[in-house]
Amino acid sequence: MKQRPPLPASFFSRRAALGLVILLSACSGPSERQPSSGERVFKVDGVVKTVRSDRRTAVIQHEAIPGYMEAMTMPFRVKDAAELKTIGVGDVIKFRFHVSGEESWMDQVEVVRTAAPRGTTNAVVERAAMATNDVPSASTNKASPHPLMTYKFTNQLGQAVSLADFRGTALAITFIFTRCPVPDYCPRLTKNFQETAEKLTALPNCPTNWHLLSFTIDPAWDTPRILKAYAERYRYNPAHWSFLTGPSERITDLVRESGVTVEPTAGLFSHNFRTLIVGTNGQLLTSIPIGGPISDGIVTEMLKALGMNQGQ
Repeated sequence: MKQRPPLPASFFSRRAALGLVILLSACSGPSERQPSSGERVFKVDGVVKTVRSDRRTAVIQHEAIPGYMEAMTMPFRVKDAAELKTIGVGDVIKFRFHVSGEESWMDQVEVVRTAAPRGTTNAVVERAAMATNDVPSASTNKASPHPLMTYKFTNQLGQAVSLADFRGTALAITFIFTRCPVPDYCPRLTKNFQETAEKLTALPNCPTNWHLLSFTIDPAWDTPRILKAYAERYRYNPAHWSFLTGPSERITDLVRESGVTVEPTAGLFSHNFRTLIVGTNGQLLTSIPIGGPISDGIVTEMLKALGMNQGQ
């Protein structure tokens, strides 16, 4: 059978969904109130970095949340867009942060100190929103294969695996770290892959030449043993889903070339979302720059990559 060419350099997008710039945040210490029904609620102070145009999400550089997470820069969402109506880039704010088993959100957002005249904020907000939702299109660039295509990463079973090993296979690729404390970030990305695997497996007449790749962005911590234990929590099938690690410099190269922005912060990581869909011919088909419950969308894109319509 004719071998397919290795994944091309055009597989990777150099566009980052969020440009995160670390600044000093407000100095009052966050505190926790005792919640009901397993929900935890924290009082947090921070500095606004970007606000999406739909006013549903803001990227905030926040102080440490004792007993929960270190200081970092990350997106926070609201359930009511009115919560973010009056905030702008650079504002010092305080808010409540809710964490339940499946999601997190903020409310009671209050501006402590305004950073800029409101007339100049909208353009910054719109540019940030455009960057966040930038989806690179597939490329037909025939450049020589990127060295990362044949580099041997290590999977959760301790086996050497390269991206080139998946020639002729439709791929979904995302980036996570197992210590991520926020349920709708890395755990949600991993849950999306779990649901995707279950849905593809359950589809009648679905081809079997598909695979999910979850790369860690925390290789110093996420050893194959830790990745395997993490994978088992999501009832993974190694025939269709691999968790990969490697030397930090190779992981750094990979995430950068994939359009992922990673900012180490006090032992954890602030990063944007990126799920890549690669066709059986090795071409990048779709780059999804959002989190949330998107497994249906991943399934749809994977079926396209396999040359199927969802109704087949």
